[in-house]
Amino acid sequence: MSSKAEILDGAVAMLRAGATVSLESAARQAGLTKPGVMYHFPTKEALMVALLDRVVDGWERDLAARLHRPLEQTPPGDRIRAYLGWALDCEVDQGDLVMFADPRLRDQLTGRWVERMRPWLELPDELPADERARLMAVRLIAEGTWFAEALCAFPPEGASRDHLRALALNLLEGIE
Repeated sequence: MSSKAEILDGAVAMLRAGATVSLESAARQAGLTKPGVMYHFPTKEALMVALLDRVVDGWERDLAARLHRPLEQTPPGDRIRAYLGWALDCEVDQGDLVMFADPRLRDQLTGRWVERMRPWLELPDELPADERARLMAVRLIAEGTWFAEALCAFPPEGASRDHLRALALNLLEGIE
């Protein structure tokens, strides 16, 4: 029987190829029966949440490699700087948009994405308004670039990407 990891790898490959993931399609991809997949993932929601976690696990490894200390000890500016660098430098494809893969599960998957990314992106309430706005602007530049890349919808390239990075780093100037 295929392991959970093999089932998830196959399902991520399907997403990256633009295919729809279901319990049946994940079973076919893994060479299993639907009950074989359901042994590990009893519902489509369980499968999709596990897929999202699999994708975010990779993101978190990449993000953590950009920090100079543990995440919990990293100031908001450094977290957002790492997020910006990751979003502008990482390889992105449709598989990274797993939270949007099934319209019926979008609320659950987006909720899980928020939960997983909160430690990276949430800003403390006590930050001064100007600093908070600049950090939010950098985050939105990062996400806008990342989404454009994942959707293949006019992503900034070359000098435009470099200028966006410079603008975002300018916004981070003086923020720890």
